[in-house]
Parts: sequence; C-alpha cells; structure tokens
Amino acid sequence: MLWEYIQPVTIRFGEGVLGELTDVVAGLGCSCGLLVCTPFFVRSGLAEKLVAESKGVLVDIYSQVSPNPEVSEVDACAQLIRNKEIDFLVAMGGGSTLDCAKAAGTVCFTQDSIRKYHGTGVALPAKHLPLIAVPSTAGTGSEVTCVSVLSDRDLGKKGPIVSNNFYPTIALVDPELTYSLPAHITAGTGIDVLSHAVEGYWSKGHQPVCDALALHAAKLVFQYLRTAVREPDNKEARAKMAEASVIAGLAFTLPKTTSSHACSFPLTNLLHIPHGEACGLTLDYFARINAEAQNGRVHAFARDLGFQDAYAMADAIYELKKDIGLRLDLKEFNLTDEQVADLVRISRHPNLYNNPVEITDEMLNEMYQSMR
Repeated sequence: MLWEYIQPVTIRFGEGVLGELTDVVAGLGCSCGLLVCTPFFVRSGLAEKLVAESKGVLVDIYSQVSPNPEVSEVDACAQLIRNKEIDFLVAMGGGSTLDCAKAAGTVCFTQDSIRKYHGTGVALPAKHLPLIAVPSTAGTGSEVTCVSVLSDRDLGKKGPIVSNNFYPTIALVDPELTYSLPAHITAGTGIDVLSHAVEGYWSKGHQPVCDALALHAAKLVFQYLRTAVREPDNKEARAKMAEASVIAGLAFTLPKTTSSHACSFPLTNLLHIPHGEACGLTLDYFARINAEAQNGRVHAFARDLGFQDAYAMADAIYELKKDIGLRLDLKEFNLTDEQVADLVRISRHPNLYNNPVEITDEMLNEMYQSMR
C-alpha cells in the first residue's frame, strides 16, 4: 500500500487561544488584515472587539457570509481585499465563513469571478493570502482542509473547490467560541464531524494515519455530542467536540468524503437542509450499504468504537440523530416523484464515486423513496 500524509496547517488548540491573534499576526510579518465573519459576530460585538484589540492590524470587516456561501459573496470579499490592499485574512465562524475566505484569498489575485473555477476544472493561480482560521463551531474541520464548498444559486449548483491554496496558515481552535452555539447548530455540526470521520475511514483513498484520526474523532462524537447538545455549558463536552472536529478534518482531508456528502449537496441545494444535517441524514443508510466492503474494515472500525458490527453502528447513528433532534426523514417536504428523481440525479456528484461500494441510481432511489 502506497500512501503519504500531508498537513501544512499549524494548529493551536485550547481555551483562550484567540487571545494570541496579534502575536500570530506579528509572527507572519503582516500588517493589513481583513476579518471575514458572519453578521452574527457584528451584531454580538465580537467582530468590533477583535478589530479594536488587534493593535491596528485588522483594518476592515467583511461580514456578508451566508450559511451556504455564495460565489457572489466570495467575489465581493475578493474585491474588498483588492481595494484595501489586504495582506492577510482572519476567518472567524463556521465552515461557511472559512470557505468564503479561502476562495477570496486566492481569487483576489485575479480579476476573475470565482465562478471561473467552481466545478469547471480550471486550475486556480498559485498565489494566495495567509489565512488565520478561527472556527466557532465544532463541525466542519474547514480550519485544516484544502476544500472550499460554495453555492451558485443562479446556476443551481453547490460543490467544492479543492486547492492546496486553501490550507489555512494557522488554525486557532478555541472551544470557548462554541459555548454560545444553540442546540440545533451543535447537533447539525456535530453529526457533520461524525460524517467526516466515518466517510474518511471508508473512503477509497483511506490510509493509516487518517484511519487512526477518524477512529479518535468518531469515538469523541459518540461519547460527547449528546452532552454538548443537552448541556451547552458543559465545558468538557464542548472542548471534546472541538477536538473531534479538528481531528475529523485531518481524517478526511486527504482521503476525501464519499456518499453522504455527495447526497448532502442536492439536499441542501434543493431542500435547504443545513449541510451537517444533510450529511447525517443518509449516514446510517450508507453505513449499512458499506458494511461488508473493504474485506471487513468497516466492521473492524465499528468494533473499535465499541459496537458489535457496522450494522449496530448504523443503528447507533440513527439513535444519536433522534436523541439530538435531527431530521430522520423527508416526510415534511411531501416530495413528488420528479423531486426524488432530481435528488437521485444530482447525488451523482464526484464524491459518490469515492464510496467503497458502487452506488447505483436504483439504490439512491430506494433510499430517497424510503424517506418520503
């Protein structure tokens, strides 16, 4: 088996590490930064507080990032970078904010729209701005990945751009930023962590280092996610879920995700289900499909997590979703046959072909029909 492990992101983890921001910037030799965040951080006052305490190195804020970042938002952020002659970025928020900043920090060196590179196969230029990633959810792992997932409503598509440019320079992972997350976001981002770990493990591109990371992250999710949802002030659960998130990010970056993420794109794009919840919706289904794959590897993974086999793990995933209040089916949408057909068609995303078992249209149709 031939494999390699690459992870260029420096990770600083712990309560209060956000306070190291100005020292980190000084170490990069930068002086004119843009804070990228969502409107929530402006309303809460945290964005202005961070700028005020930055000793003048953060000169502006771009806060128009939506939950599923649009190509138009990337373009607007890139234009602000050009106008202000920005030399580094700080992205604070969930995966949407980090993904927007990643793409803007490269496309700003061109006069192009990011649309030129979104799902087109056109290679991005090599130049990019240093990015300090500050995740505020225990969810996407975007602070350590080379992926930016973007939506284009005008063209009706959502999908990733993968580029080594998108690796942040430094990730400041401060669990304190997750303390105020509402339960439904904690649940949705938490099941996304589990999806990253499980899919990274059974991916066709699996390798030993990422396997070990996937196992560690999945154990933490099964142990701590319920507590983080039910007891939002539980600092241990919050810290352990933040740990699980970054470790799962390391687990799937190189192997890439598979079937559940492929299906998440139409579920989000067509039905507007949040990304993490959309991934979790099909995770137990694909755990059953993949149970016998890879000469027993998936069963071994489940047993290492404390389950009898992969089928028992699938049951546990379903029960976890139910316990934390996540969607278990699609009944509320009253889907027509035409809508189901659209879900099947759009689920044929490249990630689907990274699944260890070949997923047919008939299998997808059966899955979506069972959820109606």
